[in-house]
Amino acid sequence: MELWFTEAHTPFVNLSIKVERQLFSGQSDFQRIDVFDSKEFGRFLTLDGYMMLTEKDEFIYHEMITHVPMAVHPHVKNVLVIGGGDGGVVRELTRYPDIQAIDLVEIDELVVEVCKKYLPQTACRLSDPRVHIFYEDGLKFIRSCNDHYDLIIVDSTDPFGPGEGLFTREFYGNCYKALHEDGILVNQHESPFYDADAAAMQRAHKRIVESFPISRIYQAQIPTYPSGYWLFGFASKKYHPVHDLNAAAWNLLGIPTRYYNTKLHAGAFALPTYVEELLHDVE
Repeated sequence: MELWFTEAHTPFVNLSIKVERQLFSGQSDFQRIDVFDSKEFGRFLTLDGYMMLTEKDEFIYHEMITHVPMAVHPHVKNVLVIGGGDGGVVRELTRYPDIQAIDLVEIDELVVEVCKKYLPQTACRLSDPRVHIFYEDGLKFIRSCNDHYDLIIVDSTDPFGPGEGLFTREFYGNCYKALHEDGILVNQHESPFYDADAAAMQRAHKRIVESFPISRIYQAQIPTYPSGYWLFGFASKKYHPVHDLNAAAWNLLGIPTRYYNTKLHAGAFALPTYVEELLHDVE
């Protein structure tokens, strides 16, 4: 008998991946956690039945949410990652020797433990001495922060369930307060293609625009995410994501990547017309 994982992207569109075996299934206080193995995408993690990452394409998401702001901000020392219990963002951040501290706030401790055991490809740097893990609600954690971080990366799940509070006006306002005067906020911004996802993207963008003087959107192609087309938000108190890109300095670091590069960086902010129109409607 064949086993398939299927995720509904809309009532009329599904993503299906043939599963070789299920490695883990468990229920935490917050969500159901599953890890599967497949021939095409390797191991993959789902939360409440929604795809979070696969070994085959996770590098795209994690490189783009991390290296874009790191190539713009000239002196990142303290970073806050909200969500991201799989460790992929932390892995990319630890490639930068000048970063002094990485605070990871993950509400679900079981996600971290499962990823350490079954997804070492992403969780391999969670033991870096610069990494401090807080098992807390990100919305509550950020309320107590003031002028502390150079960069905040919001690696959240979709805007419902445990991640719902990470898409509110209050949350983005608290992120602004938690950043230094030249700080940057980056978040996963959903897909603009299907109607429900596009509406969630517009809501998030509207709230960020109201909180930050500089707010731009960039894109990447991630095969296992809805429509294969994904957006990220770049919000800043000072730096423009393209005009302030220091390509020469970033390239000198010699950081190995498979997707991100500084030529792609600028192009990622050149959005299709329909996406520009969706954004313009809420700006």
